[in-house]
Amino acid sequence: MKIRKHIYLLLILAIGLISCSEDTIDFVGQGTLSGRVVSDESKTAISNVRISTNPASSTVFTDEEGRFTIEPIDEDDYSVQAELDGYVTAFEAVVVSANQTSTVAFELVISKTDNIPPKAPELIQPADNTLNVDLNTTFVWSSSKNDSDDITYELELRNADANTKEVFTIENDTIFSINELTLGTTYFWQVSASDGENEQILSSVKQFTTRTLDDTPFLFTRIENGNSVIYAGAESDDGVYAEYQLTSSNTNSFRPRANKETGKIAFLRTEGSTVHLYSMNADGSDVKKLTGSIPVNGFKISEVDFAWAQNGSAVYYPNYDKLYSISLNGTGANLIYQTPDGSLITEIAVSDFNQNIIALKTNNINGYQTNIFTFNTATQMIVNQVLVNYNGAAGGLDLDANGNRLLYTRDLSGSQNNQYRIFESRVFIYDFSTGISLALETDVDQGENDLDPRWSPSEGQIILTRQANNLTAIPSIYTVDLNSNNSSSDDDLLFTNASMPDWE
Repeated sequence: MKIRKHIYLLLILAIGLISCSEDTIDFVGQGTLSGRVVSDESKTAISNVRISTNPASSTVFTDEEGRFTIEPIDEDDYSVQAELDGYVTAFEAVVVSANQTSTVAFELVISKTDNIPPKAPELIQPADNTLNVDLNTTFVWSSSKNDSDDITYELELRNADANTKEVFTIENDTIFSINELTLGTTYFWQVSASDGENEQILSSVKQFTTRTLDDTPFLFTRIENGNSVIYAGAESDDGVYAEYQLTSSNTNSFRPRANKETGKIAFLRTEGSTVHLYSMNADGSDVKKLTGSIPVNGFKISEVDFAWAQNGSAVYYPNYDKLYSISLNGTGANLIYQTPDGSLITEIAVSDFNQNIIALKTNNINGYQTNIFTFNTATQMIVNQVLVNYNGAAGGLDLDANGNRLLYTRDLSGSQNNQYRIFESRVFIYDFSTGISLALETDVDQGENDLDPRWSPSEGQIILTRQANNLTAIPSIYTVDLNSNNSSSDDDLLFTNASMPDWE
């Protein structure tokens, strides 16, 4: 029995020994975490950035070089957080292994949550409701900067007459120039400012009106790309003469003549092998062809001229030996006069207040044997003869408002040649009350020609083309003061590389 009892005890002890084992403690390794924080924009170091981890470890701050180190740190998978006021908090994942250094890099982005929106721009120039603004004008407004943000401006320009809009984008500048605005047009303008983070800030809306035909009294032509192009001109506030292109350089348009009563400009334009009379608005718009089956023609088309009737209802123009009038709507080409000897009509001039008197220049097929005279349309009679069968070139007819005086030119050399080259053209004023022609003293030099003279609106000056007498010379436009003593350099240069002036 004792033996059996001992056996049971031994069995219980053995089972206990088998079922028991030793408890162990797991070992956790440690490593090092280091890194650097820089600015996203400048890539420069950022100091004093708070660095923390999840799971939690030590919290440290970056030094002046933007660097940090957490050591020791248990091996694990971490989310590292970089935090500094004024920047967007950043997170990076990193694995820390035992006895190794893990690195992480941050590029902090400036926080926009506290960004200050731009100020509203204040429109400075052109001032509100300004009149007679140049067609090439500069827009000025105040800066919208409130902080270090770059500002993008948008200038919106609306043409009130045409109901069209243009938008111009300007970076970090408050001055912007726009060229080739439309004559006699009202514009509205507004400027918006954006820093790329906030809503656009709008200025107030202001308006201005550009020059009218009254403010651009000069018309002239210039050769471009082999074609004659019509320009308007005016004196700017700084004394410089501004130029405004009215017709395309893709068409050959010349001999512009303005009419204040209608606000229209009549001009000549080639159309294939023929030349027709056209009209347009003062800004070059609404171009209309006036002549049809009876075009404009003469011995040399660059010498041919036409004239407005007194009230602007019609235009007189030549077709070889015939003088026609045509209405502004292009109807009713009426024969007014025909030369009895078949000579060609080249130029026409009309006074403002005597609707029956027309000045004409006629010549032979070569441009010579010139006659300049006045003609009464009511009686069909010649009234005054200014030149009779003059050998050389002559022309440039323009009557004063009362029809008392006639401007014209003639070549003192009397030359006749197959190129119609003019050698010494000078300006004369014929007085109908005395029947005397007087030469106008100007600054023209030997070897130069004065051509195409026109009275100024006040008749105290004339405008003319001056160029050297060789056929390839470049012309310029001058004014001559009739009240000066005509000393040297009295004549004023207005436009270069320009001819066929008109002054209304």
